[in-house]
Amino acid sequence: MKLPFYIVDVFAEEKYAGNQLAVFENAHNLTTEQMQAIASEINFAESTFITQLDAENNTAEIRIFTPEFEMKFAGHPIIGTSWVLMNRIYSTNPNNINLSVPVGTIPVSQEGDLVWLQSAQPEFFDTFQPEGFLEFSNLKRTDFSTDFPIQEVSTGSAFVMVPLQNKEALAHLELNTAKMNEWLHLNCKTNFRALYFFYLEDGNLFSRMLYLENNQLKEDAATGSASTCLQAFLLKYYQSDLQIINQQGDYIGRPSRIYFDGKWSQDHFEIKIGGKTQFIAKGEWEV
Repeated sequence: MKLPFYIVDVFAEEKYAGNQLAVFENAHNLTTEQMQAIASEINFAESTFITQLDAENNTAEIRIFTPEFEMKFAGHPIIGTSWVLMNRIYSTNPNNINLSVPVGTIPVSQEGDLVWLQSAQPEFFDTFQPEGFLEFSNLKRTDFSTDFPIQEVSTGSAFVMVPLQNKEALAHLELNTAKMNEWLHLNCKTNFRALYFFYLEDGNLFSRMLYLENNQLKEDAATGSASTCLQAFLLKYYQSDLQIINQQGDYIGRPSRIYFDGKWSQDHFEIKIGGKTQFIAKGEWEV
């Protein structure tokens, strides 16, 4: 069996930046084990598999895999897969589609060279004190922002938002893998455990997402799901109408730009993230 596949860079202003993504077409006959094996083989942060396609109604169903496990929701795979559908697969090149993932149906739109998704309503979990982070990082108490809490937030995948006081602390961040893993398992409410450090000043937003995979500390170049959580967090604690660009990936040589457009009123969040996608390659994968 041969599968067409596409490679794109997501949240990338130019090629060879942002977060890499492999998109596999005609994947409806694959087993879960086969999808996981392919995702592990290609070894990008995520790969997606199109399992249902309705070109007449501009809808599709996909599954999302990291090299280690399946995810219910992830932003850069949804943005990148939608770009491939709208610009390489659907003959009508629609500007609006609905993409189904395990958490539900995600409306996606294309405006110019930006593809936007609208996320589900956020959940706000526990808040934490900085002292716990002092045990597994090189951060000092004064490196943490006093303007925001440290809090776990989810819009389908959960991340701990960690606000920092200065850009230098973000740039020189170091973490102890074993102690971080212990803290995450002790404190996080969901099975996906990750830390999203950010620094905000004068309308400039910088971030780093660090997580554990196969017992190794990894950093993501661009994290759409974490960005929807961060947008919800900033709408709640910073300002209720927010348009800003989240800059991630700079410290690992994959600069990424994630566009925020959100509002919060009467306990309802309207959370949209957008980004540019760069086409890299197309090929055939033999299963």
